[in-house]
Amino acid sequence: MAMEFSALYETLLDWVYEQAEGNPNEGVDLAPFVEEHGLGERGDWEILQYGKAKGGLGDKYATFGEAAANLTPHGLRLVEQRRERRESPVERSKAARRALLRWLWLQDEEGVRWSTVDSFVGTPDASFEGSALTLDEIDRAAGYLKKQGLIGGQIAMGRKGPLRAEITAEGQNCVEHYDGDPGAYTRRRTGGNTYNTFLPNAQGIIVGEQQNFTQNNTAGIDPAAFIQLAGYVGQINGTLGLAEPERVELERVSQELHTEATSPNPEPGRLRRLATQIKNQLTEAAPTMAATFGIQMAEQALGTLM
Repeated sequence: MAMEFSALYETLLDWVYEQAEGNPNEGVDLAPFVEEHGLGERGDWEILQYGKAKGGLGDKYATFGEAAANLTPHGLRLVEQRRERRESPVERSKAARRALLRWLWLQDEEGVRWSTVDSFVGTPDASFEGSALTLDEIDRAAGYLKKQGLIGGQIAMGRKGPLRAEITAEGQNCVEHYDGDPGAYTRRRTGGNTYNTFLPNAQGIIVGEQQNFTQNNTAGIDPAAFIQLAGYVGQINGTLGLAEPERVELERVSQELHTEATSPNPEPGRLRRLATQIKNQLTEAAPTMAATFGIQMAEQALGTLM
C-alpha cells in the first residue's frame, strides 16, 4: 500500500490544494479522493497518515469521523513547484517529445508499424505533471522527432509532424539507451565537454573514484557529479526519517546511480532517470538541511545534461 500511496502522493497534494482553493488553513475531507482511486475502507486515514509522515499534509482539522487534511508549508511548496513545471512551455515540449517517442517504441514492440499520432492524445502516458498534453503539443513533438530522424512519416498539410509515424532505428536507440530523451541522444554527437564541479562539505564521498572523471568525457556529461550525488545520498539516507520501504528504495536507486556513473560508458538517459528519482524522493522526504542539499546536488548533476 505504501508504494501505491507514493505514486499518488503528488496527485493528492494537488487535489487538496484545489479543494481548499490554495488555502493551507482549510481542511479537506479525503473520502472523495479515496473513493475515486479505490483505496479501500480505511484508505482516507491511511493516506492521511502517509501524507503526514511525508511532511506534505497536516491533520489539525481531522475529526473522529472525518479524515480531513490540510497542506503544510512543505506540501504547499511541492504543489507550487509542480504547477510551475506543469506550466513551463519548455518542460512541456520536452515531456511531449519523450512521451511520444516512448509510445511509438511500445507500439512497434506490439507489432504496430505505423501508428496514428493523434491516437496518442488522451492516453494516460500523454500527460505531464498531472496535466494532459494537447494535440498541438503532440503534433509539434512529432515534427521535432521527425527532423531529428527519430521517427518516420509524411508531414501532412497544416501539420508540423506526420499524421502516421513509425519509430526509426535511431529512435529505438534513443529509447533503449537514453531513456527516450531526444536532447540527450542528439547531444551525444557533439563530443565531450569539460565541467568543473565545486561541492562544499563533500567529505568522504567516493573521492578515490572521482579522479577518473576529471577529464573530458566522450558522452558529453560529467559522471563525477552523479557519483558525488550517489555517495551523499548513501551517507544521509538513514537520517531522513523515511519509512523502511522508502529508505530501502532510495538506497537501491543511489546504488544503481553509482554503478551507472562509474561504468565505462554511462548512459545519459539512465543517469537522468535515476538522479530524477533521487531528487523526487528527497523532495517528498521531511524538509531538512540534508535533504535540501541533496536536492541541490541532484539539480546540479541534472544540469550537466542540459
